[in-house]
Amino acid sequence: MLGVGTIVFFMSQLNPVDPTAALLGDDVNLETIAAKRAELGLDRPVLEQYFDWLSSAVRGDLGESWFTGESVTTELIRRANVTFSIVFGSLLIALTLGVSLGVMAAIKAGRWQDRLITVTSSLGIAVPNFWVALILAAVFAVKLGWFPAIWTGERTETLGGWLYSIVLPCIALGTASSAAIARQTRSSMIGVLQQDYIRTALAKGLPVRRVLFRHALRNAAIPVVTLVGFQLSALIGGAIFVEFIFNVPGLGTAGVDSVLRKNVPVTLGFVMITTFVVVVANILLDMSYAWLNPKVRK
Repeated sequence: MLGVGTIVFFMSQLNPVDPTAALLGDDVNLETIAAKRAELGLDRPVLEQYFDWLSSAVRGDLGESWFTGESVTTELIRRANVTFSIVFGSLLIALTLGVSLGVMAAIKAGRWQDRLITVTSSLGIAVPNFWVALILAAVFAVKLGWFPAIWTGERTETLGGWLYSIVLPCIALGTASSAAIARQTRSSMIGVLQQDYIRTALAKGLPVRRVLFRHALRNAAIPVVTLVGFQLSALIGGAIFVEFIFNVPGLGTAGVDSVLRKNVPVTLGFVMITTFVVVVANILLDMSYAWLNPKVRK
């Protein structure tokens, strides 16, 4: 997190946009602009600005937005609820669909079912999620009217309305991830199903479903879990495009808007919150290795 925050801070200094111009407009004199830059601390050396931000960030204070005056932490946490609902909903869809298709392809290896799933997965990886989002919005929202085309605050006041509003964004985001997970699950399961202990378990008369899901899938899961860590980062990045398509007031729209207007505190806050979630999620995924495979516990 320290590394990411440092890189983004100094990269934001390369942004040629002057935030005071957006704040004050064009019809202002140089004295007013200088006073506003001093108020924002932009007249100080870059290193001094960096260490001031860092000393506050380690205490949990990400500063205030230069444009709204609202606490960055408060603003982004409110938006994070929306974004991470979509991200983890997409991950749930991707895991459910990807693991199911991957196991089916491994069981039917070499048959038409396997080839169909493999080809479909390749297409799912190739198709960008923002294109899928546009197609879903055009068909299921605009033409059929089954789901909302844009985010509506009134509908999201209840849990059912909240879930109803994020269905299309979750499906659009989860498509590519489910395809990648299906490919990895298939590959891992085929290797595990060829092991002697699987043949021994089947020869002893254990139910096929128990052998598949308790023995084979659990041992094949470590490469899949590793892939999930990468997919989580991809989902957070993809959420930015999906939020724009469905007009979702999430972290992505706030992050892009802050970059366009060089609202540095919000940009840094957006990066730090998303980085924190990715870091924690990957630590938990690494810890799950010990549960999946007792041999790695030591």
